[in-house]
Amino acid sequence: DDLAEEMEDVDFEDEGAEEPDAEAWESEDDEGVEDGMEAQDDSEVTFSLHSASVFCVSLDPKTNTLAVTGGEDDKAFVWRVSDGELLFECSGHKDSVTCAGFSHDSVFVATGDMSGLIKVWRVDAKEEVWSFEVGDLEWMEWHPQAHVLLAGTADGNTWMWKIPSGDCKTFQGPACPATCGRILPDGKRAVVGYEDGTMRIWDLKQGTSLHVLKGQDGHQDPLTCVASNQDGSLIMTGSVDCHAKLVNSATGKVVCVFKLESVTPKAPISEGEESESNSVESLGFCNVMPLAAVGYLDGTLAIYDLSTQSLRHKCQHESGIVQLLWEESSAVVYTCSLDGAVRLWDARSGKMISEYRGHSAEILDFAVNKDASIVVTTSGDHQAKVFCVQRPDR
Repeated sequence: DDLAEEMEDVDFEDEGAEEPDAEAWESEDDEGVEDGMEAQDDSEVTFSLHSASVFCVSLDPKTNTLAVTGGEDDKAFVWRVSDGELLFECSGHKDSVTCAGFSHDSVFVATGDMSGLIKVWRVDAKEEVWSFEVGDLEWMEWHPQAHVLLAGTADGNTWMWKIPSGDCKTFQGPACPATCGRILPDGKRAVVGYEDGTMRIWDLKQGTSLHVLKGQDGHQDPLTCVASNQDGSLIMTGSVDCHAKLVNSATGKVVCVFKLESVTPKAPISEGEESESNSVESLGFCNVMPLAAVGYLDGTLAIYDLSTQSLRHKCQHESGIVQLLWEESSAVVYTCSLDGAVRLWDARSGKMISEYRGHSAEILDFAVNKDASIVVTTSGDHQAKVFCVQRPDR
């Protein structure tokens, strides 16, 4: 009885007192663990309306003045990059918003949550014009030239809608999640990767599959990312199997396979462990040189030379790479990683140009504007940040 009474007391009285205590404990801890991760903030603007991890960000393509972010708090916001001012909230989601993006002309913004509810908003009117519910959402992308939205779901389907009329077409993949997808620059085809390691190139008009990569040609594990070069002649696929495959989009044939040496079998046991703890997380093509970049979960950024099909540089990060993006008109590649930093690399020399910090947790997504003057990041610390990365010498 005494004990119960005592505990009741403590519970009751210390509830208020416990909070600051817990906070102090946390921040002390954080400083130790993340070694002043919080101390340095290179960002110009911080957007902090999200109350949980912020999963995705996109910039409006036309003016690059607006960002849309989606988070674990089931919310998406459209806000001004210059000062973090909220334009409007994309309300009504009931699950984590994992996909968000503007149409090619910045007229519409689409937001999609994990449960498969997709909403489209007219930016100037700040109002919802269309919504649709699919199965669990894996990815979503706008068409590069039209008001057409593409999305991949966990049941293996890829959906295509005209916005705002909602005319719909589906492309049936294998009975496993369509894990990643990209519309090719010609706007007529899309490449979709699946959890069973296969990749398909779809004819969007006919609704037919032009090429299927499977078995030896496909990957041995789920696909994590796909990219295409500027004219759409080459596709690159990345997978949990740690391989990146270069594919000719016209023939559907594999041109070459990029493998990191570190994943070559050492001994049967460590091979299993090694491949489990590593995977291709992101990849992309350089627009101005025949180079491609592949980012791995073990923190390796590999720059491959496409003309010789060989590894040109390995840029090592302390922690896993979440995403990479190339600058539009130079051989500079940006990476964001689990240590909360954005880094710029010169792909010609393999040297790091600069590093930007400000988040107190991992960066989950980021976007670069057209003239490569700003980077907008989202993080597990519930914040989105805008970094000014323009340098006089570039």
